[in-house]
Amino acid sequence: MLILFIFLILLFVLLFISFISFQIIEHKSRIVAKAVANTHPLWHDSEIFVEKIAAEWSIQTFDQLTLKAWYIPADKSTSKYVIVANGYHSIRERIPGLCYLFHSLGYNVLVPAYRASAESEGKYIGFGWLDRDDYQRWITEIITQNPAAEIALMGISMGGATTMMISGDDLPENVKCFITDCGYDSVWNEIVYNAKHKFHLPAFPLVHLVSFWSKICAGYSYKEASAVKQLAKNTRPILFIHGEKDNFVPTEMVYRNYAATHAPKELLIIENAGHTQAYETDISLYRNTVKNFLDKYLG
Repeated sequence: MLILFIFLILLFVLLFISFISFQIIEHKSRIVAKAVANTHPLWHDSEIFVEKIAAEWSIQTFDQLTLKAWYIPADKSTSKYVIVANGYHSIRERIPGLCYLFHSLGYNVLVPAYRASAESEGKYIGFGWLDRDDYQRWITEIITQNPAAEIALMGISMGGATTMMISGDDLPENVKCFITDCGYDSVWNEIVYNAKHKFHLPAFPLVHLVSFWSKICAGYSYKEASAVKQLAKNTRPILFIHGEKDNFVPTEMVYRNYAATHAPKELLIIENAGHTQAYETDISLYRNTVKNFLDKYLG
């Protein structure tokens, strides 16, 4: 009886710890914008971009959440759009500077706040998997307003994973190509990697239990949320970008993502760049690579 009692106590403790961990990992981020410092290489671009925000768009999700987005039209009228997806709990940090790149290249830019972040509703973050359907709705909103729209999706970190995860879905012909910057290959691998390298914790049993809570509360498990599986179904051109010294989404993941893709693909590794720092590390190379890719596939 004593052994059984101890086992039940340990099980309860594990379930409690894993549930709290799930709540921490997937909780809503209320940060609306965290600006880069005025010494940052993208500060000037960020300031210009924020001043150009012209409108706030909104959509309703499949589970009746209202999501918000910034919309910035090109200075010269065009039917070409770039949807930019930002990273996990980094609500638009560095994003205005990155978005200005696309604005300066002449594109309309839409910057959604993903579910459970900033002004958007929701309790749990979708890690890119639930966001697939949400971004389908942003695509539909653009096409509704402009049936001739030609669209590229670009994402960084979790947004990069979102971009890859949506690439394998059935998309309208208006979607022409994708750009993904430092996106993980699966939610499972990303959580396991950071549990091991940042907290020195094994995958079993904690990550298994956290994934269980995610399935129960948020509607998806970490293993099903796979960019690799989605990329295997993708037929559109995709540009992969990653920092050589990324220690949050390890650089090895981009090679797995690249290998999984059978569509036209390009790969850019930025030397000495950490996580989400590829653009600011080599602005000229990043800009020219992105410009050439979009010139080729979005025009």
